[in-house]
Amino acid sequence: MSTSRMAGLALVAALAAAISGGAAAKPHRPPSPAPPPPADPAVVAAALRDKALDDSTAYGVVESLTTEVGQRLAGTPAAARAKDWALAKLTALGFSNVHAEPFAITAWIRGAESAEVTAPYPQTLVIIGLGASPPTPPEGIEAEIALFHSYADLLAAPPGSLTGKIAVVTQPMTRTQDGAGYGAATRFRRRGPVEAARRGAVAYLVRSISTSTSRSPHTGKVDYVADIPKIPAAALGVADAELLDRMVARGKPVRIRLALASTETPGAPAWNVSGDIVGSEKPDEAIVIGGHLDSWDPGQGAIDDATGVAITTAAAKLIGDLPRHPRRTIRVVMFGSEEMDYSGRSYADAHKADAARLVALSESDSGPGPIWNLQLPRGAAAATALKPLASLLAPLKVILADQPAQFAGADFGELQLEAGVPVFSFTPDTSLYFDVHHSADDTLDKVGRSDLNQSVAAWAALIYLLADSDVDLRALAKASPAAAPRP
Repeated sequence: MSTSRMAGLALVAALAAAISGGAAAKPHRPPSPAPPPPADPAVVAAALRDKALDDSTAYGVVESLTTEVGQRLAGTPAAARAKDWALAKLTALGFSNVHAEPFAITAWIRGAESAEVTAPYPQTLVIIGLGASPPTPPEGIEAEIALFHSYADLLAAPPGSLTGKIAVVTQPMTRTQDGAGYGAATRFRRRGPVEAARRGAVAYLVRSISTSTSRSPHTGKVDYVADIPKIPAAALGVADAELLDRMVARGKPVRIRLALASTETPGAPAWNVSGDIVGSEKPDEAIVIGGHLDSWDPGQGAIDDATGVAITTAAAKLIGDLPRHPRRTIRVVMFGSEEMDYSGRSYADAHKADAARLVALSESDSGPGPIWNLQLPRGAAAATALKPLASLLAPLKVILADQPAQFAGADFGELQLEAGVPVFSFTPDTSLYFDVHHSADDTLDKVGRSDLNQSVAAWAALIYLLADSDVDLRALAKASPAAAPRP
């Protein structure tokens, strides 16, 4: 056979081998299977709910914040440490776009405080100054008291009737499951000093806005107004308010000496800290949730509001751990000055241009739960994507309310009212919350893990369904001008 003939046969054989796939050199590979369809969102939400009940993230966040930072009064060095803690914690938990948004506040800092009955039955009183209260003169204020058993009685007092006196309101707060008792009583603290000043009082004392019988007094902010003199104001321990009731009942004038030292620093720094679980398809559309990072200074700020920070962070983190993120972004914000009413205004001003892309808002700020009620935006319950909610929440003993949500939390109020962003609201059982909030008793031992996790489970189920949908809550609200009971 000629050399050319042999070369030709060899070429034919090589071509044949190439066409047949060269079995020895290149084994046959079956085509890659098509990716599985996305899981049913209701199934994923149920799995998140069940996982949350045994998850340690939320309690770990509360324990970390209360132990490593403690009290976090806005404007103090502790608040700056809390900001650094929040940036590190969100980053460690896998959030994206973690950053702090600075804003300025007038920081109110507590100083030495004391009160005593000087006549007719000298005794020391347990008090705590109220936020934004001016100080007394260094020597204090001593005056006869005018005691009112109800706030309505104070309002009924005529102008000038309290001139030179210390006004005292001893009306107790009513314990309720839904916090309505606090809503009714907090005006005694927020507005009482202004109303007392209108009538000539030189100082104001209020029975703690509390449902406990503890002598530990509860602080909180006063809403002073520009055209009325700011008078010193403090809260009395419950037992001390009742003591004054008994003294006055004996018919002799009661005199008190009150001394409060406090300072204000305009232009003090504060921060809102934010982190995202970025959406897989619509990252510019965000559900914004969170709690407030600041706290009052007597306790550790455990239930108010380390638990709110923890619940929303843990719910978002569980969703972020999924192999596929939901379609929309979930944003967690830790607000830096809720107690003195600064952070909501700052957040709204910084994000008003984004308001149209915000799907819904909600803040957790009523303790660790358990949650028993959920209110959705008007018309939202009719959305196909949210139909599974009632069944998903039933094992948690959470009711899906007929009434639409009215309030997203103090830090979202401006975005809700001014920009029209839809809101939803979970209601925890607050039967015990107001025993300790704003007091030295707000400590980690008051946080129950099972109640905390039940709250995380409810948040995670709702947030996932909403984030993995294209539900337009604004359109649903427009199409449903009146709420109708579900069958």
